[in-house]
Amino acid sequence: MRSLLSFLVPLLTLVSLSSARVHRAPAHHVRQLATTASAPSSVAATASTTVTVSGSVLPTNATSNSTILPTFAFTLQSTNPTAVPLSSIVAGATSAPTSPLSAIPAPGSVPTYLPGAPPLPDPNTLRPADYPPLDKVPPIDSPQVQQWIADVKNSGVAIPGFSPNVLGGCSANPQAASDPNRCWWYCGGCTRKTDITDCPTHMEWGLTYDDGPAYHTTQLLSYLDQVQLKSTFFVVGSRVISFPSILQAEYLDQHQIAVHTWSHSYLTTLTNEQIIAELGWSKKVIKDVLGVTPNIMRPPYGDIDDRVRAISIAMGLTPVIWTRISPTATFDTGDFNINGGLVSVSGVLYNWENIISNATARDRGFIVLEHDLFQQTVEIATGYILPDAIAHNFVIKPVVSCLGLTYQDAYIELNDNKTNPPLIEVSGAVSLTATPSGGLIQSTGTSGNSASKKSASNGLALAVATAFGGLVAGSMIIF
Repeated sequence: MRSLLSFLVPLLTLVSLSSARVHRAPAHHVRQLATTASAPSSVAATASTTVTVSGSVLPTNATSNSTILPTFAFTLQSTNPTAVPLSSIVAGATSAPTSPLSAIPAPGSVPTYLPGAPPLPDPNTLRPADYPPLDKVPPIDSPQVQQWIADVKNSGVAIPGFSPNVLGGCSANPQAASDPNRCWWYCGGCTRKTDITDCPTHMEWGLTYDDGPAYHTTQLLSYLDQVQLKSTFFVVGSRVISFPSILQAEYLDQHQIAVHTWSHSYLTTLTNEQIIAELGWSKKVIKDVLGVTPNIMRPPYGDIDDRVRAISIAMGLTPVIWTRISPTATFDTGDFNINGGLVSVSGVLYNWENIISNATARDRGFIVLEHDLFQQTVEIATGYILPDAIAHNFVIKPVVSCLGLTYQDAYIELNDNKTNPPLIEVSGAVSLTATPSGGLIQSTGTSGNSASKKSASNGLALAVATAFGGLVAGSMIIF
């Protein structure tokens, strides 16, 4: 399986952490984005009820000339007694055996928790040749994509007319980063009220995992079942066609399934037609495997602007990002970068400690960026982060549940469009008339991580309804 790390721009690196510890200070940066890379490293610790790590040590598989990342002190209230030792959660770790599914979903099975859901399709009937090449932006000349392009054109949603960005992030696109009409979340954290960035209720965590299904997702599913937690899985289309039975198991186990594109590309660098192809193929393969289509999406890397938003909404997908508390601080554990040697496990757990410090001080709930793609990300989640979150008494739910909605509201075919109407059907959410100057969707918006104060009972769309226009909350220089 091709690693999604190959899609990272070479200069993009995950980040140094803030130098000061957090002590329940709501304004403290959860993590500080840096301009340079950190050297690969690891740290060791004992998995005990209270874990404190400081200093630098070589991982068990390191050599004497290994480069060591800075390590960070952190404290956890609880860990999993069967957790993999922290010294083993490193880049280049020996592959651990994968866990089989507790049961292979049978074709024709019906999720009992989901009234009206169709029987599961038979994944053995899927033909990879009927889908685009894995991990590549899909071609736009197929009949399917041409139909989706026509559907977007006929949706009534005006797509902003600005051109795609170039690879390289904020510094490679300074005009886009400072353009108030783009609202580019990746650079500065601008959001619209159509974006879901947190949960409405204090101490509620909308649990999410990105980039699967993958080899070690089964280990995560087993642990979630053991502790009776449910999650939202933002799945990559290329992984779905590779692991359809795992996706079916997630769905039958009452986890929410959501769209994370076909190839995990930076969406703002793609043309309108390519974005449509990325989202369309991801929606299609999920429906081909499950029989239902998700109605939320997460842009890879959080790379979303008003053009990507408009296309997503025109395709029936509400954007979900993760919580941001300042232009340079987001609730991102950094777990993805352990595998690539860009951050140490102590750095990730230090991030996590800072996240929970800020989360407990917020009036609202929160959403964190984590992944189930790599062995290391699953090991740190099941061994350390989730046990510690449970000890902190967070109420942990899928995104759809933390918004006060039902599982039926999470899928296009099952949603009755009453409690959770699509954004294009919500009065005032999006104007269907383009401006003469550039085709921008008309409405008012906000910048930064401003969340709607409406009750979750008004439904997902109403709780986040309005759309585009507003100001970028500064530029976040990553490179």
